[in-house]
Amino acid sequence: MKDYILIKPDDSYADEIASYRDEFANNLDELGGSGALRTIDDPIMWIKLTKLMEDKDKLSLNVVPATQFIFVRCRDSKIVGTIQIRHYFNDYLQVYGGNIGYSIRPSERGKGYGSAMLRECLKHCRRYGLDRVLITCEEHNIASRKVIISNGGKYECTVYEPDENIYLERYWVDIEIINNQKE
Repeated sequence: MKDYILIKPDDSYADEIASYRDEFANNLDELGGSGALRTIDDPIMWIKLTKLMEDKDKLSLNVVPATQFIFVRCRDSKIVGTIQIRHYFNDYLQVYGGNIGYSIRPSERGKGYGSAMLRECLKHCRRYGLDRVLITCEEHNIASRKVIISNGGKYECTVYEPDENIYLERYWVDIEIINNQKE
């Protein structure tokens, strides 16, 4: 039996979502891979928004549909990570953001959850018509780089994102190859 599960968030995880968000805030850490959770205090509102984000007909013009997952440790129902699949690119995502964004709870880093979460997420990408996905990480984020490479990420190049004043490494993962290797 696996020690974790990748699921879409629902109201039963509201308290745990709040705790997850608070841990990032208390550590002054960036909350990636969770859409608007960094700006929405109410977990129930965030859950509703994640469901809305899946329907492109309900989104404004430049907002890309996305599917949100939480990565939950089974033994204690603790959310250890969040990960989001963006179904296609807008201009920004095509260069800087990629198809997948994720984060691991600060207190749970260095335990292999990032690699396991991305591996599980990649299994879902074909549902959204994705044959390969772009994943980016900040140039100095060695842990994220290792997570991406361990899941088949092939380095393309590094780009400069002027609004955030950061360099981002771009990696491509071939979904068909990865899914065939993991099954």
